[in-house]
Amino acid sequence: MPIFAQDILNTGPWGLGLMRTAPAVGALLMSILFAYYPLKKAFGPTLFGALAVFGLATMLFAISTNLLVSLFALLIIGASDVVSVVIRSTLVQLQTPDEMRGRVNAVNSLFIGTSNQLGEFESGTLAGFVGAVPAALIGGLGTIVIAGLWMYLFPSLRRLRSLSESQ
Repeated sequence: MPIFAQDILNTGPWGLGLMRTAPAVGALLMSILFAYYPLKKAFGPTLFGALAVFGLATMLFAISTNLLVSLFALLIIGASDVVSVVIRSTLVQLQTPDEMRGRVNAVNSLFIGTSNQLGEFESGTLAGFVGAVPAALIGGLGTIVIAGLWMYLFPSLRRLRSLSESQ
């Protein structure tokens, strides 16, 4: 993000601060929306739709040269991330047998806790080779490709309508 703030959007530290805040604002707004209008159906399509929106918003952020468009994209990134996190976290809780829930949650927390840092390392390394904009574009496209692959490999997850359905 510092590269986008300084070299692409020419906003400096204040723009970087806004950009770092925008995903959290999007996540907060979506969380408030969920508090009033909880998900009730089509969990699989909603999950994969949120992942696709996340990827598309990442790609929009990558190509944007306008701070307001970039902030909007980052807001959508945060909101769509909350949708997928809520569904995935709920599925782990509801689909894991009681006797394994602690271990599964420990492994899940380990992966969640390290995924952002590993993603930042990957993005920074790729940006060093191809530049920040192509790296962000590849990241957004990669998200969409992986979501599509998972839809294909796990059709029961794609068809999931209710959180109480067995996998």
